[in-house]
Amino acid sequence: MFGPQLDPTHIRDEDLDEAAQQGERMLAWLETAREELEQVIGAGESPSGQVRARVDPNGRVLDVAYGARALRMGSLELADETLAAVRVAGADAERQIHDLMREAMPGYDPVAARAELEGLLDGEPH
Repeated sequence: MFGPQLDPTHIRDEDLDEAAQQGERMLAWLETAREELEQVIGAGESPSGQVRARVDPNGRVLDVAYGARALRMGSLELADETLAAVRVAGADAERQIHDLMREAMPGYDPVAARAELEGLLDGEPH
């Protein structure tokens, strides 16, 4: 059912069954993988290397560290550097979660599934 040929106007019963089974597998995995997911820590660094950030699996900032040269930056530049480090950390956490999902459910691509869902919500058949 999932893939580039999906057309919401032509979904078959088999497609719905497959989607339900995939959903059940994902829920079962989430129950057993909760501890693994809670251990995910994303790390990121700003382009200048003067700001480092860490986030939890939900994207909440755990800490931000500034290098000695960061104190010489203007406030706007420092803010941009901080946001960049947090974004990189968030992307790192998301990548780690996707890796865990791919490992637990071979053949499942969370990036493709998200794009497909967003396309369906936007009304664009894939």
